[in-house]
Amino acid sequence: MANGQWYPPEWPDRIRALAAGTLTPVTPKRAATVMLLKDTGGGVAVHMLRRRASMAFAGGAYAYPGGGVDPRDDDHHVRWAGPTRAWWADRLGVDETAAQAIVCAAVRETYEEAGVLLAGPAPDAVVRDTTGDDWEADRAALVARELSFAEFLDRRGLVLRSDLLGAWTRWITPEFESRRYDTWFFVAALPEGQRTRNASTEADRTVWIAPREAAAGYDKGELLMMPPTIATLRQLTTYGAAAQALEAAPGRDLTPVLATARLVDGEIVLSWPGHDEFTKHIATGGASA
Repeated sequence: MANGQWYPPEWPDRIRALAAGTLTPVTPKRAATVMLLKDTGGGVAVHMLRRRASMAFAGGAYAYPGGGVDPRDDDHHVRWAGPTRAWWADRLGVDETAAQAIVCAAVRETYEEAGVLLAGPAPDAVVRDTTGDDWEADRAALVARELSFAEFLDRRGLVLRSDLLGAWTRWITPEFESRRYDTWFFVAALPEGQRTRNASTEADRTVWIAPREAAAGYDKGELLMMPPTIATLRQLTTYGAAAQALEAAPGRDLTPVLATARLVDGEIVLSWPGHDEFTKHIATGGASA
């Protein structure tokens, strides 16, 4: 392949089936992912993980910590600090219940997969150390869904710091995919005193990397990525510090990006609005370019 774009071999057949009306799109699940940033001597770096090759979805691809919304993420007992749920509902384009669930999913998944917790004992404080057996036991219970995020915060006497997040973009998995997600991407800075680790069973490698370096690896075909990952990396290359990206987040357009597939002159053209670099031309026989 010319670059590192993740392109499942079953897509052409599924696209044809969708065009023929024999494939019914599945309803996308709400999800959240976080581009965790930190400042280094050479500029800003982003935390990425490589999904295990055995994973059914995007195996071997580099991504950010994230995952689907837990039904309990909309628990009204969640301790909350920062912009109100109404503010987040307006920003994310959903109702208040869904807004809380999406923000909670972003914070919870970052803790589950990277060991970083965007929460503190007070609205103006953040935990500095999440290591130790007791923290690991709670993290494992969250992963196993034995413990809800609201229960975790209550147990620890913590409040979710929604002000540490900035909503960046929103992508929806194409209609022809068998696993679909409506995903909100956020940016956040690594809290002082905390450190990342590979806490995810879905990843075989984690790395702090400059967005420009990661994008160059994709362009060379060395790093495999899905379109939203490389698109957001390219967007991050313009910022020299984590604070700059967070300051820019409120002005970002959250109109969903959804790939479309159409028949043109006997071939299928797969495109992502606003992202021409991902356009694919698929011949009716199955070859693509």
